[in-house]
Amino acid sequence: MNNRRVVITGMGIWSCIGTSLDEVAESLRTGRCGIGHDPSRITYGYQSDLSGVVPYPELKPLLHRRLRSGLSEEAAYAFMASQQAFEQAGMDEEYRDSHEIGVLFGNDSSAKAIIETDRTLQQRPDTALLGSGLIFQSMNSTVNMNMSSIFHLRGINLTVSAACASGSHAVGLGYLLIKQGLQDCVLCGGAQEVNTYAMSSFDALGAFSKRMDDPSKASRPFDRDRDGLVPSGGAAALVLEDYDSAVQRGATILAEVAGYGFSSNGGGISQPSDDGSVTAMMRAIEAAGLTPADIDYVNAHATGTPQGDRFEALALNRIFNGQPALISSTKGMTGHECWMAGASELVYCTLMMQHGFVAPNFNFENPDEDTALLNLAKTTVEKPLRNVLSNSFGFGGTNSAVVLKRS
Repeated sequence: MNNRRVVITGMGIWSCIGTSLDEVAESLRTGRCGIGHDPSRITYGYQSDLSGVVPYPELKPLLHRRLRSGLSEEAAYAFMASQQAFEQAGMDEEYRDSHEIGVLFGNDSSAKAIIETDRTLQQRPDTALLGSGLIFQSMNSTVNMNMSSIFHLRGINLTVSAACASGSHAVGLGYLLIKQGLQDCVLCGGAQEVNTYAMSSFDALGAFSKRMDDPSKASRPFDRDRDGLVPSGGAAALVLEDYDSAVQRGATILAEVAGYGFSSNGGGISQPSDDGSVTAMMRAIEAAGLTPADIDYVNAHATGTPQGDRFEALALNRIFNGQPALISSTKGMTGHECWMAGASELVYCTLMMQHGFVAPNFNFENPDEDTALLNLAKTTVEKPLRNVLSNSFGFGGTNSAVVLKRS
């Protein structure tokens, strides 16, 4: 059973560059940036007001009030993305009720509900005023518990909490469960809130770009003049399914999840490592039965931070220097979608494979000594893609890489 093939049969996305697959594909192809200002951040005490601009969905026509009450911001985004993914996969309520489907989502915090709880109690110290919804909004497992309840999912129900690699690890773990025969289908994804409260500690580190004069130029992965990341968020969802199951029910196969690699750096809590990155990438490539020469495109993690981009560039050059793979980081357009990023970038990669192009490494104007050797797609490149690699790295030294093959 451990040699089962794993395929993607449905996807959904709710992001700053679009809230549908078609809109996001167009944004990726044309290089449309979704970054703007959030003036409330300066009032709150931030050094930078830059953010991905993610619309909040109108949920009233879609969900009963009882179901809405337990939804955190990121769970609301995840609901919209999951609904799209199930629709594309052809899994309606009747199908979900008659089949065991698991849910694995990457989510590493839920700040807004916790702060709102504290503010309520500071004003009037009486927990009876809180209601029942805040507990379900404040837990890290807020996305999983809500998706399981709303969509009647009865398989694995687990939150993956692994910093900015959370969404990628969720997909990787879903792949392993299906490959090993423990599940036939898993809804995988990542979600990230974008409210003012969620990112203040990141801002305190000085990790955010302060290029506030032109938000569209602020996120500069691999560029010599990068000065930090731009926080963003939303949600992405992918329906992973056993290949034989997908074929039997006549589903459209969007791509195959062919390999998953992981590692931990084992060093400083915020220190990146080219060794750890290489280990994760090579594990994913080898698990897919490929070599670096077989990879057509690498979706880099590169967030626009000086150190993070440097070490990823070193790792990419160790593996791909002299190989034909094109490289780009979509974060120049989206900002860093944090807990969501590993899942959303797999959606972006699948869309590129479907439509035959490589999205540009937005805002790359000048290389530095580490990025000069990278085979970066500085503009959109029309190219058929067979095999792609997507990287996600996070605080604590957690690394994840996933290889997709065109169906």
